[in-house]
Amino acid sequence: MSDLEAVTTTEAPNTQAGGNRRLDRRDKPRSLASDAWNDLRRNKIFWAAAVLVVIFVTMAIVPQLFTQGDPRDCILARQHKPPSGSAIFGYDFQGCDVYAKTVYGARNSILVGVLATLLAGLIGLLFGLSAGYFGGSTDAVLSRFIDVVLGVPFLLAAIVLAKRLAAGSESTGILAVTLTLGFLGWTTAARIMRSAVISSKNQDYVAAARMLGAGPFRLMLRHILPNSMASFIVVLTILLGVNIASEATLSFLGIGLRNGAISWGISIAEAGRYARTAPGPLVWPSVFLALTVLAFIMLGDAIRDAFDPKLR
Repeated sequence: MSDLEAVTTTEAPNTQAGGNRRLDRRDKPRSLASDAWNDLRRNKIFWAAAVLVVIFVTMAIVPQLFTQGDPRDCILARQHKPPSGSAIFGYDFQGCDVYAKTVYGARNSILVGVLATLLAGLIGLLFGLSAGYFGGSTDAVLSRFIDVVLGVPFLLAAIVLAKRLAAGSESTGILAVTLTLGFLGWTTAARIMRSAVISSKNQDYVAAARMLGAGPFRLMLRHILPNSMASFIVVLTILLGVNIASEATLSFLGIGLRNGAISWGISIAEAGRYARTAPGPLVWPSVFLALTVLAFIMLGDAIRDAFDPKLR
């Protein structure tokens, strides 16, 4: 055998092995997250919602990027003056820059929405995980408690609870509104988590882990919870938009943020008295609020459709 033939014979299996490796990489099964991302990146609604969310979150974190005006620089002589180069949305009844107040109002509105959603998510996670995993009497008791909370009118309960939590306090009311929305908004998340846990705990990998000696908490935290989070996160994304709107509603009614706080709900409430003569201070915070809520809800819907196409 010549040297050339020996080299060819030696390299042929390696070439074939390399081809098999490339084939294996190409045919490797994709995960649920990768399939969802492939759907999301082709979804125009997802990108539109994501862009709006990034803009409003950036506005809440660094409002100086969007305006150099001071929302607290108010001069009565400028009351209801029309838009100009220094105030593109005009001035409100106190002579404040409407654009600056609208930009700075994003911080408290989104902050309350995020904190309330995290609190509701934590409560819903604990209730849903416990009810779904333990079942039996634990599930019955927790499920009936969820039904009781769902049966209470949200707005009525929010008014009573927010007033109670804010009684005697001189703060801006962020903590009171956050606790109110968090304590009343966890029920849907709990139900979704319960259903996901019931579905996951009957899977083969959970049975295998149990046979290998895994205890209840290890099964819940290491095997069941990671495979039950997709739909739960989607619900929280939608709930975030709802909480932002709820904060604006409570502030509009005069039981939300107060004592000098700036938010879209407060701006809408203050401008409502002058809506006929000067609609601008009412329209612009309402537009920003509506776009933010719509963006989060659209983002949640797009993610939900990507993770569960059957819901489309």
